Amino acid sequence: MSPPPATSQKVKHDVKKKKNLAKMRAREQQKSVQKMEQKNNAVTFEIIFAGRSNVGKSTLLNKLTGQNVRTGKRPGVTLKPIHLYFDDFLITDMPGFGFMSGVTKEKAEDVKNNIVRYIEDHAGRIKMAVQVIDGPAFLEIVERWDARDEIPIDLELHSFLLEMNILPVVAVNKMDKVKEEEINDMLDQIALKFGYAAPWKESGLLLAPVSARDDQIRPLTSTLKNEIHKMRRDDLFKYFR
Repeated sequence: MSPPPATSQKVKHDVKKKKNLAKMRAREQQKSVQKMEQKNNAVTFEIIFAGRSNVGKSTLLNKLTGQNVRTGKRPGVTLKPIHLYFDDFLITDMPGFGFMSGVTKEKAEDVKNNIVRYIEDHAGRIKMAVQVIDGPAFLEIVERWDARDEIPIDLELHSFLLEMNILPVVAVNKMDKVKEEEINDMLDQIALKFGYAAPWKESGLLLAPVSARDDQIRPLTSTLKNEIHKMRRDDLFKYFR
């Protein structure tokens, strides 16, 4: 038995409406992709933030730029690069590597490989990398890897950045947990682990002791601006708080 004419017309109308909505979404998606491509093509200067999960990368980036980058207490919240575009300047918050709560080892390995691939693909425009480490935990982590006769991921990343001609700045976060009288010795030990000589201030390693939680980020801001000035891009200063 055939449906009543009115019902048949409604079905045709609904089908046409769905097709139109699908076409509209496809056009919007295409526009979004094109807009993103235009932004990417305009980028000439990029700074990436990289480091282990839960070292405070996103929080530090928020403090530095005043932008709202998603953060979370659970390690591994950021699984894909998050981009902040400023004309031809781009800041990228890379996914954290290492332990990630609720993430399989295979997925964690994929994330690490994707970080390497991203850096390789965009090395021409990545001028600097802020490598964020957990100051109080760093030496213990490195010693744990050394005991297994393995190269710590942090040191491997640092060497990789240098190989790609990307200037690394090591932001030693969570310094609020370190006693004042222990700071210089700890930073000397960190410099040594990265393969530089002590004392750290004369080692050649760009170390910036900070505490994102307490809003104490001036050492990082000063270091970044100093290096950006050497690259003759003082116009980028306005994007930092």
